[in-house]
Amino acid sequence: MNTVFWLAYIAVTLWSIVNIIFNGSRATKMVSWSLTVIIFPFLGPLLYYLFGINRRKFKLFKLKQTEKRRLYSETHKELEGGEQSVHEFEDYKHDKLASLIRKNSYFAPYEGNNITLLNSGEETFGAIFKAIEEAKDFIHLQYYILAEGMLLDRFYELFEKKVKEGVEIRMLYDSFGSNSMRGKRVKRFIDIGVKAFPTMPIRFGNLLFTLNYRNHRKIIIIDGNVGFTGGFNVSDKYMKPISELGVWQDLHLKIEGPAVNSLQRVFVKDYHFAGKEELLLQDKYFPKVEPQGDTVTQIISSGPDSRYPAIMQQYLAMINIATKRICIANPYFIPGEPVLEAIRIAALSGIEVTLLTPKISDSLLAQYSMFSTFEALLEVGANIYLRPDFSHSKVIIIDGEIVSVGSGNFDYRSFEHNFETNAILYDKEKASEIEGLFTKHCTEEAKVDLEKFKNRSPFSKFLEGLAKFFSPLL
Repeated sequence: MNTVFWLAYIAVTLWSIVNIIFNGSRATKMVSWSLTVIIFPFLGPLLYYLFGINRRKFKLFKLKQTEKRRLYSETHKELEGGEQSVHEFEDYKHDKLASLIRKNSYFAPYEGNNITLLNSGEETFGAIFKAIEEAKDFIHLQYYILAEGMLLDRFYELFEKKVKEGVEIRMLYDSFGSNSMRGKRVKRFIDIGVKAFPTMPIRFGNLLFTLNYRNHRKIIIIDGNVGFTGGFNVSDKYMKPISELGVWQDLHLKIEGPAVNSLQRVFVKDYHFAGKEELLLQDKYFPKVEPQGDTVTQIISSGPDSRYPAIMQQYLAMINIATKRICIANPYFIPGEPVLEAIRIAALSGIEVTLLTPKISDSLLAQYSMFSTFEALLEVGANIYLRPDFSHSKVIIIDGEIVSVGSGNFDYRSFEHNFETNAILYDKEKASEIEGLFTKHCTEEAKVDLEKFKNRSPFSKFLEGLAKFFSPLL
C-alpha cells in the first residue's frame, strides 16, 4: 500500500511540475507552485489543477471564452458619435497614460463628465436608488457580490416598480462572490421581469475553466447617461456592523456624461457572454450624451480575456509618470515584484510615496502578505499608514492631478485572474478632493515606524514569510 501511495505521489507531483515548467508565466509563481505540490501530497497538485494552470494558453479556453471577447473589444473600439467627446492631451504624462489605456483596453478619455464622489454606504446607495427611481428606459447592473439583506431587498422593490413602468432591467452577478444568488433568491428577480444571469457560472462541466476567473466588477448604467462604478458591493456590511470589522468603508463614483458609454460597453460585452443573448448595440442603449461637467474621464477594464494585464499596466504607468507624490489606498496591497520595485524606484528618486491600508483585514493571509512588503518600502523612505477601520477602497493618486478609483486591487488576482474596471479622472479638483479623504487618515498615530516594525515578534515575521510564500498564488 505504501509503495502504491509513493508511486502515485511521485507521478502526480512530476506531472504537476512538468506542467508548471511548460506553462508557467512568472518565476516566483512557478517556484511557489512547485513547492506547494511537493510539500502537500495530492492536495498541492489538486490546488494547482484548480487554480494554478493558466488555461488562457489552452486552445479550448482560448476558443470558447477568450478570443470571442477579445474580438468583441477590438471590433467595437469606438462607437459612432463618440469621437467629438474624445479628449486630446497636451501634457505628456497625461497623454502617455491615456494612450496606454486606449491601446490595452480600447477606451478613450472622454471630456465633459460630471463626477460625484460617494464615500459611504448611505451616500452611495442613496444616490444609486435615486437614479434607479428616475430611470426611464433601462437599468444595467453588474456586481461581484449581491448579498442577501436589506440592500438587495431594496433593489428588488425598486426593480419590481420600474419593470411595471416599462423599464428594461438586466442584472449580472458573479456566481462565486454572489454564492447565495441561487434557486429562489435569484428566481424572485426573474419572476418580476429582470433578466438575471451569473457570470462565469460554477458548474461541473466548466468548473476547471471558470473557478479561478471571477468577475469582480461593480457597475450600474441607467438610461446610458448615468453610471456608477468603484469598490462598493451590494452588502449590508457597508451599512451596519455585521462582523468584528465594523461598518466597511469604500469609495464609489457617480458618472454623468460621455464616459458612461464606456461603462456600458463593458457591461454589454459581459452580458452577451453571460446571457448568450443578442448584442445590445442598438442606439437606444448608447444614446448621444451631451457634456455634463468638466472632468476628463477614462474607463479601463481588464481580465483573463485581455491581451495585456491592463490594470497592472495602468498602475505601473501611473507610478512611472509621477514626479511629485504617489498616494495608494488599497485593502489588499500584494503587488508582486514588478510593481513593488517600481514603487521603490519612485521613492528612491525623491518622489513622496504614501500607502494607506487597513490595520486589520478580512483575510489573515492577505494581511500578513501585505505586512511582508512593508519593510522593503519603509527602508526606501515610503510612508505607510494603517487605518483602524476596514476600508475597501482601491485608489491611486498621482501628483494631485490624476486619480484612479475602481475595483482593481494591488494583487495578482486583480492583475491576472479577475475581470476588473477602474475609472481614471484627469482632474486636479477631483484628485485634490480624494487626496483630502486620503490624508485625513494619515495621522501620526496611524504611521508605521521602521524601527518599531523591525522589532516585531519573530512569530509575526514567520507568519509574514509564510504568507509571502503563498502571495503569488493569491
